[in-house]
Amino acid sequence: MSRNSDLLLTAIAPAIWGSTYIVTTEFLPAGYPLTVAMLRALPAGLLLLLLVRQLPQGIWWARVLVLGALNFSVFWWLLFVAAYRLPGGVAATVGAIQPLIVILLARTLLGSPIRPLAIIAAIAGMAGVALLILTPNAALDPIGIAAGLAGAVSMAAGTVLSRRWQPPVTPLTFTAWQLTAGGLLLLPIALLQEPSLPPLTTANLLGLAWLGLIGAALTYILWFRGIAKLEPSVVSPLGFLSPMTAVMLGWSVLGQSLSAAQILGMIVVLGSVWLSQRAQQAKPAPDQTRHRLTVSRARPRAPACAPQSAGQVRARRPPLR
Repeated sequence: MSRNSDLLLTAIAPAIWGSTYIVTTEFLPAGYPLTVAMLRALPAGLLLLLLVRQLPQGIWWARVLVLGALNFSVFWWLLFVAAYRLPGGVAATVGAIQPLIVILLARTLLGSPIRPLAIIAAIAGMAGVALLILTPNAALDPIGIAAGLAGAVSMAAGTVLSRRWQPPVTPLTFTAWQLTAGGLLLLPIALLQEPSLPPLTTANLLGLAWLGLIGAALTYILWFRGIAKLEPSVVSPLGFLSPMTAVMLGWSVLGQSLSAAQILGMIVVLGSVWLSQRAQQAKPAPDQTRHRLTVSRARPRAPACAPQSAGQVRARRPPLR
């Protein structure tokens, strides 16, 4: 499969994640963020485990727990803290710093080069998200800001480590392990911190099914597949598509207004995603080029021709003048 096909498949994940807000507000009971997060992860993870029928082995138990915490438990918990303490626009804008963090972590943990064009694209993406959903009267809460930044670090670390720790299994199995681990870690916290859910309606069940089967199982299979095939710094900027999808759904489904600034924000977001992909296709850094030249020069060269006799050598010498 071509690189563009891999990008398009991976981009489906953040585009679907953009539906989380409308599904949560329109289909689920309010006031149960941790319980909803647990129900989004654990049933989907257990269902995938039943399909793959494969458990981690050895060191992968510890690694899956770390990844499940970073990508799901800690990230979703901090995301909800930021969402409750900050206006939605501020929370999303703070979280949009994630691609920058991925670039730095990928340099540290994977040795990936830092490309100036990728930095510019990440900053442009943050600006586009701010235009999409940030309002002039947005209030700032220190705890909310800290939670938003910590959540971005958690997801960025999970993204980079998912690339560093590539298990000898399919993305389906890898997703099953992480979703189950993340859901199990959320289970005791949800039971201790929140009351029991009220009787669930048909709409509630449909919302949970969408968030679990589509918004978690399917999307994270595509997401982890993309991380395995592409660099984290290539995959992470695709996350800018999530708030853009949320705004489009709010406009098309809920009848919310769409301002000129939001339209400009969509253009900036799409431009930043395109620019980030161009940055990753840039030529290798000069030190890498020099390294390859040094290695090639160090290799012994084969003789240009077969050894010749002394007479043949004398015959080839030019005459003395």
